[in-house]
Amino acid sequence: MSEDQAREEMVRVGRSLFGRGYVHATAGNISVRLADGFLITPTDACLGFLEPDRLAKLDAQGQQLSGDRASKTIVLHRRIYEATAAAGQPAGCIIHTHSTHLVACSLQADSQAGGTLAEDAELLPPLTPYFVMKVGRVPHIAYRRPGDPAAAEAVATAIARHAAQGRRLQAVMLARLGPNVWHDTPAAAMAVLEELEETARLHRLQPEATPLAEAQIEELRRVFGASW
Repeated sequence: MSEDQAREEMVRVGRSLFGRGYVHATAGNISVRLADGFLITPTDACLGFLEPDRLAKLDAQGQQLSGDRASKTIVLHRRIYEATAAAGQPAGCIIHTHSTHLVACSLQADSQAGGTLAEDAELLPPLTPYFVMKVGRVPHIAYRRPGDPAAAEAVATAIARHAAQGRRLQAVMLARLGPNVWHDTPAAAMAVLEELEETARLHRLQPEATPLAEAQIEELRRVFGASW
């Protein structure tokens, strides 16, 4: 994907997410890894009204080259790109949102844990085969303020921990803030987000639903290569 194509795709995906209620106001951001650096949505930008030429371009060291001022979340995004590459699973695009049902699940779980989530906490149980196949595990990262570098390190640690266990992460949940999802392209990352938010919505509607059994999950691993 060329830089011009990446710019157009980021705008298209941002408009789609905003139009369908996955993001609101100026919450959320999208970035793409380029051969010579990164593109990321500007700070306080509404994803529904992005303009290709105003997206922030940064070099490989994170220094801004052009466009409006980059979102502060570039620190987290760059760390995810580094960690996924080190795990042999390099991300091409990252999307962050404050999607309603996911944040609701996070609020409940974080409150029940007294604000001290365990390092290996999972946001959602394996409720549906498509959640297991298309998303996989979603570590629930303990609360830090928006932009805190410690959150970036916690996410990188989770990516490395799961990679060491033979699992490919595609999403994490920042407690009380929202998910970060990633994949090869903006369209593919958006699909991960959609499946994740839908699973959170189902979990809120049916909180007592029985998760898939380990034998059922193993079948999904064997037949579809699910990373759970």
